[in-house]
Amino acid sequence: MAPELSSNWKRLQSTLKKESKTTEEKKRKAIPTERQQNTIAKRRRLEGKPVQAPLQKITKNKMGGMLGSQAVGLDQPTGTAPSASLALWAEDNDISAKDLAEAYGGSMTDTTIPGATADKVNGGLSADVEIGKYVGIDCEMVGVGGDENRSVLARVSIVNFHGTQVYDSFVRPREFVTDWRTHVSGVSTKDMATARSFEEVQAEIAAILKDRIIVGHGIKNDLEVMMLGHPKKDIRDTSKFSGFRKYSAGKTPSLKKLAKEILGVDIQGGEHSSIEDARATMLLFRRHKSAFDIEHAIRFPTHAPGSSSTRPKNKKRGKK
Repeated sequence: MAPELSSNWKRLQSTLKKESKTTEEKKRKAIPTERQQNTIAKRRRLEGKPVQAPLQKITKNKMGGMLGSQAVGLDQPTGTAPSASLALWAEDNDISAKDLAEAYGGSMTDTTIPGATADKVNGGLSADVEIGKYVGIDCEMVGVGGDENRSVLARVSIVNFHGTQVYDSFVRPREFVTDWRTHVSGVSTKDMATARSFEEVQAEIAAILKDRIIVGHGIKNDLEVMMLGHPKKDIRDTSKFSGFRKYSAGKTPSLKKLAKEILGVDIQGGEHSSIEDARATMLLFRRHKSAFDIEHAIRFPTHAPGSSSTRPKNKKRGKK
């Protein structure tokens, strides 16, 4: 026969049950329902009091990070896209956009990439970086010439196929600058203290581009300000690719629009970064490389050696 519980023990159990019930009620009251939140907000507005932001349920992803636009510790707004650096890293590691969003939540603009080295602004030629067959390039320009406001080179960046920085340098313009365009170019007079001469940068860029395929957006403009030429068959220009025209009603699309529409990547939010722009261009090319290759083959057909189309024509003229 089970021993009978003492009266003291019974009272203790009763007290514990009451405390447990009270705690559960407090928990339920701590997080009001959406309807209750709306009612409270309406009453506060009528009373002229500040309305408290509605609470959001915070869930954790597989990596322990918090999701939701108002999750604690996340300052980024809803719908913030990743940077070009982060997007390239994700693609290299076979990570989908959905998984990337889940892993990084509202902090997707954080460019801290596992195992990656930080960009070295004005670092010149990067040591121990394999350049490869394809290079992405982007230039920043400033205005000279008074009313004409011509564009001249002020910074140039190159990345390889994987988006790794190959080269970056500020460039001292050889003419008096009348418009630094800092709000767009990101270049200002303070950057000229460590800038390289135009001749030095031009020679280094020419050496990098030699016998390589260059990828860029509006490459003609970049080559012009660098005063360099390059075989057309070795150029892949995202501004001229027919597959991208639909994003701008048949006109030349901007790199910013293409990055947002196709890649879900935010660039050029303020001052431009030629490194990030070069990465975004390379990512666009990589994403649609097979289509680029087909269009390029049609534009620049190759013929087998010795075929009739490649043999010189030595027709003898008949006598009249």
